[in-house]
Amino acid sequence: MADVAGNHVSAAAEDPAQVAPKRAARQHSLRMLAFLAVLALFSCALFMTLGARGNWSFVLPFRAPKLAAMIVVGHAIALSTVIFQTLSGNRILTPSIMGFDALYALIQTLMVVVAGTAFVTAADPMALFFAQTAVMILFALGLYGSLIGRGARDLLRLLLVGVILGVLFRSLAGFLQRLIDPNAFVVLQDRLYASFNGIETDLLAVAVVAIGLVTFAFWRLLPQLDVLALGRDTAISLGVDPVRLTQLSLGLVAVLVSVSTALVGPVTFFGLLVASLAVALVGSRRHAETLIAASLIAVICLVGGQTILERVLGFDTALGIIIEFLGGIVFLAIVLKRGIQ
Repeated sequence: MADVAGNHVSAAAEDPAQVAPKRAARQHSLRMLAFLAVLALFSCALFMTLGARGNWSFVLPFRAPKLAAMIVVGHAIALSTVIFQTLSGNRILTPSIMGFDALYALIQTLMVVVAGTAFVTAADPMALFFAQTAVMILFALGLYGSLIGRGARDLLRLLLVGVILGVLFRSLAGFLQRLIDPNAFVVLQDRLYASFNGIETDLLAVAVVAIGLVTFAFWRLLPQLDVLALGRDTAISLGVDPVRLTQLSLGLVAVLVSVSTALVGPVTFFGLLVASLAVALVGSRRHAETLIAASLIAVICLVGGQTILERVLGFDTALGIIIEFLGGIVFLAIVLKRGIQ
């Protein structure tokens, strides 16, 4: 299937009238990727060294897990968002529309209400991580398995049901949060916002392995995803099975979102922010370039933003709150732009 798609793309590229514009666009994409890579490396180096005093053998191992967590989570969110937008055919949709963030909030709220804050604070982080990840993956697989069949309407139905379930989960979580005492609510609030502080090294290692395997699987699927982005009918004519590809890709997206959310918490609009910036800066329809750009932008935003907040401004504000604010502005800008057009 990938060979068929590649032959058609190669045939189109041999047209003399299209060679020069495509070559210029490719050079622009490569230059932009190189610039983003340098900026990402600079952000990482700045985060590891800025304000460091005393024994480097203590400072570097102390900051390294936090840096690794930001890189891994940023890559997972960027990858899942770009792929999800390809599957849905819509640039303003993100995996959070399926209700993952709301389900995470409901799980955290139920744990506090049922088991109490003492259990939540004393429980084994590894056990909680696997339990939360398993619940979210089972939710996604159950939703996909029951709603994805044959036809484009099934994906629209899936999105609609995801929105409805997300509203239901948020409503239930909000209702339960009004029933708990203020002290328990403070503990719960700390767990409902994305935080890169105090991440367990064992959890990070598990997340790296899971996200690495999913990344490898998606890399093998990139030629088919490039064809699917041209349209369902075009994909079928080129030998790609849209239903099978959609089912497999949604399952992998569910793993990415579940692992990253269980590791640091929900970040609703961050994926939309980095995906929109990647498309605007690179301007390429090839997933290989867009995904790399989105991952680099995610690293720049997370690592650079955390460096500015902690080392330059000296704020204790959670980076996730600022990212959600900026991502919400981007979301409104895209919606208003489409409305005007």
